[in-house]
Amino acid sequence: MTPSDPGVLFDDLTDRGTATRFHLDRPLDAAPGGPGVPTTRWTVPELAVLVREMAGALGAAGARRGERVAVVKANHWDYDLLACAAVRTGAVPVKLSGHLPGESLRVLLHRAAPRVLVTDRSVVERVGADVLTGPAWTTVFLDADGEVPPGALRWDDLRGHPDPGPRRRHDDDPLVIVHTSGTTGTPKLVCHTIRTLVHGLARFETLPLPRLGVRRDDSLFNSSSYAHGRTFCWTNVAPVLAPRHISLAAGDRPEAADLLLRAHPPTVVEALPSRYVRMRPLTGRLDNPFRDVRTYISTYDAVHPPLVRAYLGASARRRPLWMQGWGQTETGPLTFAFHTRRSVARTAGGTTTLRGLGRPVPLKTRLKVVDPDTFRPVPAGVPGLVLCRTNALAPDYVGESGRWAAKRHGDWWSTGDIGAVGRDGAVRLLDREVDHGDGTSCLHTEDVLEERLPEVLECVVLARPDDKPLPVVVTEDGRLDPARWDRALRGLPPLAEPEVLTWDRIPRTGTGKVMRAALLHRLTGTTATGGTGRWT
Repeated sequence: MTPSDPGVLFDDLTDRGTATRFHLDRPLDAAPGGPGVPTTRWTVPELAVLVREMAGALGAAGARRGERVAVVKANHWDYDLLACAAVRTGAVPVKLSGHLPGESLRVLLHRAAPRVLVTDRSVVERVGADVLTGPAWTTVFLDADGEVPPGALRWDDLRGHPDPGPRRRHDDDPLVIVHTSGTTGTPKLVCHTIRTLVHGLARFETLPLPRLGVRRDDSLFNSSSYAHGRTFCWTNVAPVLAPRHISLAAGDRPEAADLLLRAHPPTVVEALPSRYVRMRPLTGRLDNPFRDVRTYISTYDAVHPPLVRAYLGASARRRPLWMQGWGQTETGPLTFAFHTRRSVARTAGGTTTLRGLGRPVPLKTRLKVVDPDTFRPVPAGVPGLVLCRTNALAPDYVGESGRWAAKRHGDWWSTGDIGAVGRDGAVRLLDREVDHGDGTSCLHTEDVLEERLPEVLECVVLARPDDKPLPVVVTEDGRLDPARWDRALRGLPPLAEPEVLTWDRIPRTGTGKVMRAALLHRLTGTTATGGTGRWT
């Protein structure tokens, strides 16, 4: 079976007899509760019924063919189930992270112009009701208790309405709208179609790839931000492969993840880089829950060698594999790199780096590196602006078509990344163009510092146009040994004195990425960086 229409995904899996069991770290926000009703354990037929019930509720709220249904709520997998239900009604789901700043959320809702908005009180308390309620849409609150603003509806009051679907759409019609991470400011809204997301991305992932293909006896674990595009693609792939178990973590607390991991020990793990960081203490236990993992998958952001080394070392398998995907919301994966215990073995000089991004996805992706000023190709190994060609490229930004067109260069599209492609085709990433300083790779510097300072949770190097790069060091207690820091600097470009912060003091996106512009402004009062930002 290959992915087709997300609106009938679980119906098709039910007809096929898929026996996968789903396990959650907490009940879904958009599902009924009560005695006899599954809350943290679901079967495929139960999910099929749930999606049809959701479609009925969305239809009753006003979802129609071609209309948009926005979802902004607490993080959980029902983001994707609600998206499947919206697709079933013929509408276009718009997934917006509940972590977005209020002003960014206001802008994106204005651009999306939804007919229905599904939200909850956690978002209202953070950004204010005025951001989420307006005359242009119907607001539906998932919370059962408490008052709702005038004109708003309760989710529970919409239950029981008939399922209006499924309603099919053309392969090139809008399927789902998701947003970019927003590390440099207001995120962009990216519109994907069945052709780009299902045919271009999801179907490729169902291929029986050696060592990577999911088996019927596998147990999958996913810990992510379900408001983002990657998980909607994953939701339309993982159940199709029919593994024995699929476990999904909504929160980032390691103790909660530990319970879920131990209940159903995973063989394949996919998580946000920030979630891997948070769960890393679990790898140091003698009875760690990663002992049976054969494949780790990481996307969204860079990972550093000590982190990969810890997880590969936690597995009791002979040859566990770490797969690092590099891509963007607009394109899906562009390259894959594979790391083993041997490839991330500690080096004497502490200079191990994972910035080698592997090679372009065969038969799907082409890359070239050009001079950012002239757009002429640069020689192999010389850094420049990375352009791509892929059949999974989304057709447009919602409400910012001019911005999209500015990133097109004939048949090529600008990733906004500075990198180099070697003679062997291997890709090496240096920085986002907006963050790149003259002669210095902030990302490589971060790798070296984290390698030399294993007690550090994260290191962020911020380029500045007229000053030394500013290193921000994240530790558990906000302290750093000055002598160890001085030793860690050997052989590196000159850096400013470090800012030492705890994890919670770093502004982050819903995917856990550091909001570099916001952090730079907080620490220096300016957002001026080393790059131009032309391709953000």
